[in-house]
Amino acid sequence: MKKPLLLIVYGLVTGLFVLFFWYFGIREEKQDNWNENPIGLVGDIEERYVMVTFQSGLDYWKSIMKGFEDAAQLLNVSVEFRGAIQYDANEEITVLEQVIAKKPAGIAVTAINPDALVGTIDKAIKAGIPIVLFDSDSPESKAYSFLGTDNYNAGVIAAREFGRLLSGLGEAAVITQPNQLNHEERTNGFVETLNKEFPDIEIVSIADGEGNIQQSENRVMTLLQQYPGIDGFFATQANGGVGVGQALMKQGLAGKKVIVGFDTDKGTLDMVKDGTINATLAQGTWNMGYWSLLELFHHKHDLVQPDSEGMHGAHPLPPYIDTGVTIVTQANVDNYYAK
Repeated sequence: MKKPLLLIVYGLVTGLFVLFFWYFGIREEKQDNWNENPIGLVGDIEERYVMVTFQSGLDYWKSIMKGFEDAAQLLNVSVEFRGAIQYDANEEITVLEQVIAKKPAGIAVTAINPDALVGTIDKAIKAGIPIVLFDSDSPESKAYSFLGTDNYNAGVIAAREFGRLLSGLGEAAVITQPNQLNHEERTNGFVETLNKEFPDIEIVSIADGEGNIQQSENRVMTLLQQYPGIDGFFATQANGGVGVGQALMKQGLAGKKVIVGFDTDKGTLDMVKDGTINATLAQGTWNMGYWSLLELFHHKHDLVQPDSEGMHGAHPLPPYIDTGVTIVTQANVDNYYAK
């Protein structure tokens, strides 16, 4: 074999060896370094995130807490649940102050009142503790995000279902909690939609059920005496719907007057199933908990964009996430019972 040909052969062999070494050696090593954590974002089990609620015994919180726990398991962090026992703003403020004093990695809060918790929330932010709000917002606070239902739109959806059930004619009442922002928004969406799209349905009363089954039942009993011709009720909260249902059952009116409720606790679902409640709105509660923890984790680990001046590899988070609603009736109620 001539010398120039040998040199070409040797060159090809050497080139192939270098290519082989790069592909299966250096390249693979770089991939391993890039993917050194193949399961994604992972924290430290010592990181503790806290969820703060009010009326902590409500079944409503269970699905939200489950989402919070599921995200914690994914991220390898710890979670804790604290809450005011009563429907009391001062009690929730006290609980939140106690949580802040322990300096957790982040806090998810549902605001019993849009204004009452502003100072305490802002205190936590100033101390470097990330806070996001879920379910019920406090817009004037410095909390980073709100994750929950578009409550005005939920009221619109409820009004359209209510109007359909009444065939656009009759008298209606709302059982709500007037000092809580999410309930105010649901009520406004409901009332304004009825006035606009179903003008022959008259809203005769908007009553405070205080988030309590017995108080809601009492309010309905009074309304039935004042307005015996009332045709239906919209309850902006689970206990309110159950209270309305109980009042109608005691008066022998169950199934004879329309009820559109809210949420999917077992008491509400049972009344939908037996026909006492015509429909209820299911919120994306698991989403509230799950995405709340993910957002807190991102803030804790500085994985967010602090301003609008370029990305610099950071990932901005939305200040608002709509977790959605669906209408639950007898036709699909079995899908909403806890499995």
